[in-house]
Amino acid sequence: MPLFYKQSLLKRWWKRISLLLLLLLIPLLASSPKQMTATMVADSENGTKVMVLNYHKIDNTFISLAVRPDDFEAQMKYLSENGYHTISPDELYDSLAGTGELPENPVLITFDDGYVDNYTNAYPILKKYGFKATIFVITSFLGKDKNYMTWDQARELDANGISIESHTVDHKSMTDLTDEQLRMELVESKKKAEKELGHPVEYMAYPTGTYNLHIAEMVKEAGYKAAFTIKYGNVDKASNIYALERVPIFHTEDTNKDFLERIRYTPIFERFGWIKS
Repeated sequence: MPLFYKQSLLKRWWKRISLLLLLLLIPLLASSPKQMTATMVADSENGTKVMVLNYHKIDNTFISLAVRPDDFEAQMKYLSENGYHTISPDELYDSLAGTGELPENPVLITFDDGYVDNYTNAYPILKKYGFKATIFVITSFLGKDKNYMTWDQARELDANGISIESHTVDHKSMTDLTDEQLRMELVESKKKAEKELGHPVEYMAYPTGTYNLHIAEMVKEAGYKAAFTIKYGNVDKASNIYALERVPIFHTEDTNKDFLERIRYTPIFERFGWIKS
C-alpha cells in the first residue's frame, strides 16, 4: 500500500475517532454547566484564539436575524459572568500584528448593517455590562431609512466604546460588481463614515459575506487594515487579515442554548481541526 494512501487512511480514521470521542463528551459536559466555560487558549504557533460574535438585529421581529433583547441580555450576562473581556477591532489587529496584548478570554462583539435597534436595544445592554462592540454600517442607509440609525446616533455610540466601521455604501454582493463598482463601494463608504465620525475608519465587513482574493486585495488597496467575513470560526494568527472568521448568532427555537453551544464547542471543533483546517 502506498505511503500517501496509508497517511490518508490514518487521517480519516483519526477524524472518525475524534468525532466519536466528542459525541461521547458533549452529553457529559452539557450535564455540568459549570465545567463548560470555554477558554480562548493560545497555541504555540498561532497565538490566542479570539471569538468574533456576529449579530444583526436586536428586537422582537420574528426572523432569524433578530435576536430578542431578553436573549441578548442573557448572552451578555453569560459573557460577563464567565470571564470574557470585550475588545475593539484595533486591539484584535494589534494582537495579530504582534504589537499588542489581549485580555484573558477576548471576544469581539460585532453587528452588521447598522439597524436602529442596535442603538435603542443593544446599546443600553452593552453599556450595562461595560462592553465594547463594533457596528459595520451601510453608509447610504444611515439617516435615510427609519429602520437604520442616524449619524447622530452613530456618533454617540462611537464616542462610548462602540466602534463604527464600514459595511459598504449600498450592501451589494461584492462578487457581482465590477472593479469600478467595488472601488466605489469600498472607498466612498470609508470617506462618508470618516467625514461623519471625524476619524479614520479602517475595518469593514463583506455584505452577505461574499468575497474572493481579488476583492480582498481591493479592500487592502482602499486603505482598510482588516475585513470580516461570515466564515465560521475563531480568529488567530493563522487567519487571513482580510477574511477574518466570525461566529454568527441567530434567533432559533432555543436561541440561548444555541448561543452557549457555539461559545463552548467552537474552540473544541478548532482543536480537532474541523474548522479552519
